[in-house]
Amino acid sequence: MRLFRRCSRISILSLLAISVFTPVFLLSFRLKNLNSDASRDFVEDLSILKHRIDAQANSAVQQEEVEGLKGPHLVVYRDGDHGSLVSLDENDRRHKAENVNLLQSNGATYGGQEQSQRNLSEQKVSPYREKEKSRPEGVQHSRSIQSHPRRPLDEKVKEMKDKVIRAKAYLSFAPPDSNSHFVKEIKLRIKELERAMGDVTKDSGLSRRATQKMKAMDGTLLKASRIYPDCSAMVNTLRAMTYNAEEQLRSQRDQTSFLVQLAARTTPKGLHCLSMRLTTEYFALQPEEREFPNQHKLQDPDLYHFAVFSDNVLACSVVVNSTVSTAKDPEKIVFHIVTDSLNLPAMSMWFLMNPPGKATIQIQSIDGFEWLSIKYNEDQQKQKGLDPRYASALNHLRFYLPDIFPSVNKIVFLDHDVVVRKDLTRLWHINIKGKVNGAVETCVEGEPSFRRMDMFINFTDPSVATRFDANTCTWAYGMNVFDLQEWRKRNLTALYHKYLELGSKRRLLKAGSLPLGWMTFYKHTHALDRTWHLLGLGYDSGVTRAQIEQAAVIHYDGVMKPWLDLGIQKYKSYWNKHVSYEHPYLQQCNLHE
Repeated sequence: MRLFRRCSRISILSLLAISVFTPVFLLSFRLKNLNSDASRDFVEDLSILKHRIDAQANSAVQQEEVEGLKGPHLVVYRDGDHGSLVSLDENDRRHKAENVNLLQSNGATYGGQEQSQRNLSEQKVSPYREKEKSRPEGVQHSRSIQSHPRRPLDEKVKEMKDKVIRAKAYLSFAPPDSNSHFVKEIKLRIKELERAMGDVTKDSGLSRRATQKMKAMDGTLLKASRIYPDCSAMVNTLRAMTYNAEEQLRSQRDQTSFLVQLAARTTPKGLHCLSMRLTTEYFALQPEEREFPNQHKLQDPDLYHFAVFSDNVLACSVVVNSTVSTAKDPEKIVFHIVTDSLNLPAMSMWFLMNPPGKATIQIQSIDGFEWLSIKYNEDQQKQKGLDPRYASALNHLRFYLPDIFPSVNKIVFLDHDVVVRKDLTRLWHINIKGKVNGAVETCVEGEPSFRRMDMFINFTDPSVATRFDANTCTWAYGMNVFDLQEWRKRNLTALYHKYLELGSKRRLLKAGSLPLGWMTFYKHTHALDRTWHLLGLGYDSGVTRAQIEQAAVIHYDGVMKPWLDLGIQKYKSYWNKHVSYEHPYLQQCNLHE
């Protein structure tokens, strides 16, 4: 009896041992035969299980991109319509370019008749195939070589992003509150692939893990295509996503443009600090200490007279310093700076502390011209430009040069955003052939500085169309030589008032002094050599160093001024060269290169 019990125990223990160790043995044998790829897949499955638990807790991916999408209007195409699908929203894009505040839901859309679209695409492709068949074999081979350029550096990155977009589109097909196994899986795949990609922009930056995640996404997308076989639903969703992305892009561009314009109009804190310090010091001076030397030269017509109208102290100092430093006879140079009454003390104090060498300088306030208040104040209200820089009296003061300088016969007018690199006194020896204005032209098509008169002037108005030719070559402000004697003979200031009056009654031109200058000096402008005045350093980063070296004057026209943080960095050195950053006031106001 005792022997029987012992045998029973041994048999039971043997069976238990077999039941425990047999699965372990079989599993270890299977793992030995697995290759490295299979083992990685097995580990990947374990990590997926972990991420699925995380996905349940964190709700994985938000569905903001695909919920409530606003799609464009649907249009049904006929077989005979061979126009480009993208061109259908051209009118809408033009309208938005004219008025960015009126966003209309019109775009390139497709109809529900998919079969007719398929026929249309076959009609477009078949003639091309016939032509290809009729070509010689060598020609077809060369075409095939040209049509397969070198593999792009971001092909895989774009492919991964496309897969994420497709996955989000499939996700939108599921009910909003769905918590099915497929929804959890596709959310997890999106989250994994986005994490694996990160901020990578090139294929070389992708890890091996990212490639594995993309393969897992392929399997999920294949499963999704079987669950949702309706292609038209996918097309509509992707189209709506594209449309909303374009709308967001347009909105961001409009906002960026507005902020850049706002930054361009705002006075930097450092410049405001400098003006305040200079103003304080100016009022601490005695009246006799506020006088500039050599004031007897101001009305001498035999000297070289330059005019700058500005309220920017630092910009005016750069114009004066660069002009005097490049002149062969600086003692013959007379600078006339006109500013407003608010900045007159600061402007005066700066040049009292930093005299321009042997040159003569005069600082005036626009409020000191009593005759101007009678002539201009009423017309100033007629300039309804949104930008106060264009409607300011300082901007339109250039049309009163003969009245401001009655004893001067010829004068060079400079904008405050220029840097002089060569001697400008040579301009007095140029024969402008009886014209009033000598300027560099801007009518070369393809260049960033290209302008046409009809870009700023309304030629649909009969009074404009009969007086002006839209194809007349335009020119630029910034560096102009004016013959004031010819100006007075032709009474062009009165002509300016006439066009300003016409523009106030009906929309003839855009706000600003440039279109008014084109009209006032129409057929009274002589073209100077292009090397005298180089434009574009305030908006065009493509200006080359060779062009700068050849130019007598470089102009930072545009919103990217060199004294602003948003200025083009590679051009700032030409401007900074003429700023005394070691000056104690600039140091105290935190003005540095």
